[in-house]
Formats: sequence, structure tokens, C-alpha cells
Amino acid sequence: MRRKVIAGNWKMNMLPNEAIEYIEAFTPLVKDSKAEVILCVPYTDLFYCLMNVQGTNIKIGAQNMHFEEKGAYTGEVSGQMLKSIGVEYVIIGHSERRQYFNETDESVNKKIKAAFANELKPIVCVGEKLEEREAGKAESVVTTQVKLDLEGLTKDQVKSTIIAYEPIWAIGTGKTATSEDANNMIKTIRKQVAELFGSDVAEEVIIQYGGSVKSSNAKELFTTSDIDGGLVGGASLKPDEFSKIVNYND
Repeated sequence: MRRKVIAGNWKMNMLPNEAIEYIEAFTPLVKDSKAEVILCVPYTDLFYCLMNVQGTNIKIGAQNMHFEEKGAYTGEVSGQMLKSIGVEYVIIGHSERRQYFNETDESVNKKIKAAFANELKPIVCVGEKLEEREAGKAESVVTTQVKLDLEGLTKDQVKSTIIAYEPIWAIGTGKTATSEDANNMIKTIRKQVAELFGSDVAEEVIIQYGGSVKSSNAKELFTTSDIDGGLVGGASLKPDEFSKIVNYND
């Protein structure tokens, strides 16, 4: 049975002192969680968060990385750098990175491979725009992303990849895909993974839902057949609210 993985994406929020206060408040609230708990934090918070989650069940992830190990890439951070301080997870290909920073499936694919080269676990984001959904292209858009993003990976690497289905129209808008719609799309993603890498891989790969997840809808989403947890944005900024999402089944 697949485990539930619930990750918070703080995006460009939280100064180091705020991050430390958050972890102090959040840790006791999730200490008995049956789900795997991840906080994906800004670069400036990584070291402080890693120090303060020692001895807890909370894992720390970054929100992006470059696909090269080093070089003349001003302002970028490599997988090697993340690994060197103890980061375990990294978000790759978030829709905001694709939309605002022109990331492509090609660059996402390179980053995933670089993550594995540095023993980082990638959380790979896929999802359609509103106009693509309304045009009936949602499934083809998402399955194409999955195919291109995972191209050239081994079966074992795909088993260790977390895929986050985030319909772009539902991110930060307050709109949420119905649990049925989200589960059906995640079934489609799982079917695509099966076609590419085999049914054994598809049964093991963790596929999350992201897009205005909150405590009021977490249980409905996470108790469907194929949704294996969530990648949570705004609601992860409040320890109390995020803990309720993590503990959705209590």
C-alpha cells in the first residue's frame, strides 16, 4: 500500500526567524502523523529548518534547483549544494516556475536527472491551464508532460519520484478540482506511467494533488483511490491549518 506524502510549499515566504517559530509550533502538532511530512522552504531558510527538525518526523525540501553541478549560473543553486547541507527533497517544474521563469519539459527533465545524480528525491509538478481544460485537452497536456518530464529515467528512479498533479487554474485561486476529477486525472497519470515504465512502477509511484488544498477538503481528496497526499501552498503557511491537513484522517 502506498504511503501518504503531504508536502508544504512555502513559496517566497518566511524569514529565517519566522521559519524557526513555525517549526517550533508545528512539530508537536504532527509528531504522531502517519503521513510523511515535508516542508519545502526558500533557500535562505533551508539550513535553519534542517537544524530545527533534527529528531523530528519532518523532512525538508527545496523549491527548485539548477541541472548543472556548478558554473557561471549567477543566482542558481545546484543539487550538489542542496545535498551538501542535508536537503532530501526538491520541487521541480512547479507551474509558477514554468509560467514566470520559462521552464520547459526539457529543463524539468534535466533537473530530475540532476536530482537523482545527487540523491535528492524530486517532487515533479504537472498540470493543465484553464483554457486547456475547457478545450478538452487536459488529459493530453498532462500525459505529455509526464512523458517528457520522465524521459530517460530508470524504473527505480520513477518509483522514487513523487508526481504532483496541480491544475494551474486551481493554484492560489480558491478553486479546487472535485475529488472525483482530481482522482480521475491521477488515475490517468498512473496509467501513463504504466505504459511507459510498467504496471509495477505505476502501482508504487506516489502521485499527490495540489491546488487550493485546505483542512476542509483534505480528507475528501486524500481518501480517494489514487491520490497519495498533497502539495499544499498557502494553507501550509499556518502551522495549525497545515497540521490539520497532515492529520486529515484523525
